Formats: sequence, C-alpha cells, structure tokens
Amino acid sequence: MSTDDLVLRSTRVVTPEGTRPASVAVTGGTITAVRPYGAPPPPGATVTDLGDDALLPGLVDTHVHVNDPGRTAWEGFGTATRAAAAGGVTTLLDMPLNSIPPTTTVSHLRVKRDVARPSVHVDVGFWGGAVPGNADDLRPLHEAGVFGFKAFLSPSGVEEFPALGPGDLETVAARVAELDGLLIVHAEDPAHLERAPQRGGPRYADFLASRPRAAENEAIGRLVEISRRLGTRVHVLHLSSSGALPLIAGAKAEGLPVTAETCPHFLTLTAEEVPDGATEFKCCPPIREAANQDALWAALADGTIDCVVSDHSPCTADLKVPDFAAAWGGISSLQLGLPAVWTAARRRGHTLGDVARWMSAGPAALAGLHRKGALAPGRDADFAVLAPEAAFTVDPGALHHRNHVTAYAGRTLHGVVRSTWLRGRRIAHHGALAEPAGLLLERQRSA
Repeated sequence: MSTDDLVLRSTRVVTPEGTRPASVAVTGGTITAVRPYGAPPPPGATVTDLGDDALLPGLVDTHVHVNDPGRTAWEGFGTATRAAAAGGVTTLLDMPLNSIPPTTTVSHLRVKRDVARPSVHVDVGFWGGAVPGNADDLRPLHEAGVFGFKAFLSPSGVEEFPALGPGDLETVAARVAELDGLLIVHAEDPAHLERAPQRGGPRYADFLASRPRAAENEAIGRLVEISRRLGTRVHVLHLSSSGALPLIAGAKAEGLPVTAETCPHFLTLTAEEVPDGATEFKCCPPIREAANQDALWAALADGTIDCVVSDHSPCTADLKVPDFAAAWGGISSLQLGLPAVWTAARRRGHTLGDVARWMSAGPAALAGLHRKGALAPGRDADFAVLAPEAAFTVDPGALHHRNHVTAYAGRTLHGVVRSTWLRGRRIAHHGALAEPAGLLLERQRSA
C-alpha cells in the first residue's frame, strides 16, 4: 500500500489531547493532520475505516534483548521484530548485552547494525554498553548514534558484559554527563544480593528471597546521589521494588534528571501465583507480591514511573530448567505487552490514553525519538490498531519470537492487535506479516 495520501478513520483515535472519533491523514509516511471523523478525505486518498477498533500510536519499546549476533538461537532481529510488529510495537531499542560481541565499541556496533539491517520489520535503534575498561569508547559510541549507555551494578549473567564497580560507575557517570548522554542502569546492589539467602531448587519463595527489595532500593539511592552530584541523566531499568518509589519521587521533586520504567510482568503477574518450578516466570529483579504491584500502578498513575517497556529477554527452552537458581532469568513478552497491560489497566479504571502515554509517548521521550510516540502532525505515521474489548487465550505456538516460552501461556487477555502500520505502511494484519520494512535509527543530535 502506498504511503502517500492515506487516511485512517476510527471512532476511537487516541491522541495526546484525548480519545475521540477522528481521521488521521498521512502523506509520505508522516502524519499531516488529525481531522474530525467525517472530514472529507483529500482527492485520491486511500481511506481505511477501522470502525470501532482503536487507533493508537505505535508502541515504542526501549528495552529489548535481541541477542543477535552470537546468541541467535535465543532470538534474532528477524524473529524479534516480527513479534514486535504483531504486537503493535513499531520501534524498539536493542540492549547491548547477550549478543556476541556486545555493543561496547563502535566496531561492535557496526557488526550489530550489519546483522540487523536486512531483516528488521520495525524501526530499530541501539543502546551502547558501559563495562569496566571501556570509558574511552563512550564518546565514539555516542557520536555513532547510540541512544545511551546500559550498565549493571550486579552480575549481568553473561561474562562478556561485567558489572561496574563503584569506581567504574563514578567514571562512567562523569563521562556520560560530559556528553549530556543517558545512563540506563540495572539497579541491584551486589552486597545485598550476596547477603541474601541463596537456596537452589524449585520454590519461587526461595528465589524471591534471594533478590530482596533492599538490593534495588540501595542501588537506586546510589544512582540518585550520583545524579545529584554529577548531573548525570539516569534512568532506572525494570523497576520492581515499590520501596524505591519514594527515592525516585524525591529525585523528581528535587528536579534531578532521574526517570524510571517498569514492565508488563511486574504489573500483571504476582509472586503469589507463580507455581514452584515454573521458571518461565523468572526475571531479575523478580516479580513481587500483589501489594507491591498495587504500589507500582499508583506510581504509574502519578507519574513517578515514566514508562512501561517489555524487557523482552528470551532464551532457548532448555535454559528454563525447574531450578530457579540455575534457570536463565528473563521473560519473553514482546508480542504480548500491549494486551497484557491493557487487560490489567482496564480492570483498574485506566484508559487507552494512559496506556499510549506509558508505552508509546513515555519511551519515545526517554530516547529522544521526537517523530515517534503520538498521533500528531509531523510524527511518523506509526499505528497500532487494537480491538480493546476482544479477548484471546495466549497460545505460545502462535507467537513470533524464536523460542515459544512465555509466562503468559494459557492466559486470557483483552485487546487484540488487528494491524500495525510503520510510516503509513501496513506491516502486520490479522497475524500476517509483510516483508521487512524497518529502518535502523540513530540518536537525534541536538540542534
């Protein structure tokens, strides 16, 4: 379908100003106008009437582990971006670890881009990595267009991407501040993890005890102090602990450049319902109790948490052994994030506008993707078409990511993604995927 002179019309168009009947006009892959529903289309325009299906901005997922190259058996750019397109995600940012080589130098970034370029179904950008000894690589990576720098404060789980000790963290934070860059951090304090009881076996309660809230709280407190002292822009990844919320809220009230995300699994799954031995639920930090989840939802509602992203971290099925200590930690949810979050959000009285703000506008703002994240003139014509009231039961075999392991297997979710559009081109429609049409993105330079 041509990207020129296209109009999408729906009784529920989710715009920054609210949800209303409207027509969205597209020329050359860019939104040119949002008009009343009954406005006559331009002469010769192709009109697609979506009826009561909701038209949302395409989701922006800034936390995806594609693992390609090097661990392509776990995931790959082709399969990951197919899953993204099927789930209404039109832009994703790839994490720098779990691939071999990791994205810690410009030459490694070049390798990853070369692998990704021919196979991406959605737009893809890249985070750089900050590891011990690569401080001098940060500026070249920044100039090469990475969106920021990922660091771990505790072991990452792969030897190619070691954690930053206190001295390395200071050095990296200072370098990132000099660049006016963004430091994104897996925030768990290693000392707290070492002191926590470490028991192997199938009991989820034992695994939960091994990753206490205090580990997150301590690490996040350290990051807030660094941001205050050095001026570094800091983003807290996959926030799980409600105990850290006052620290983040206080940093925001103080005017510090500190942001935070959480993930669909923390908002929709609870520790109380995880069966023993069900390591498809294992992630780090862990899924916590229902009361903790309630606090995360309240923090989303009041703006303490800025966005919701998948932390899609897949692996081969054999790595999900029934011992929580030994199993790979990561949840595959790239294709399911929108319906999972919407299912829980609607039950709690939130709107599609809230979901679009958390899963599209918020991540786009975090990454500085100024053409993404909203249905507004001048933005890319990236759309997710959702049937909000329709329900489906998750069949792992119907998912597009490479290994059909998911914590959502057998769950009934509300919100069926009917189609996904990238710059005015329909790239997914009722489960069928078009040929790859994504672009590789670079960080947008300041004027």
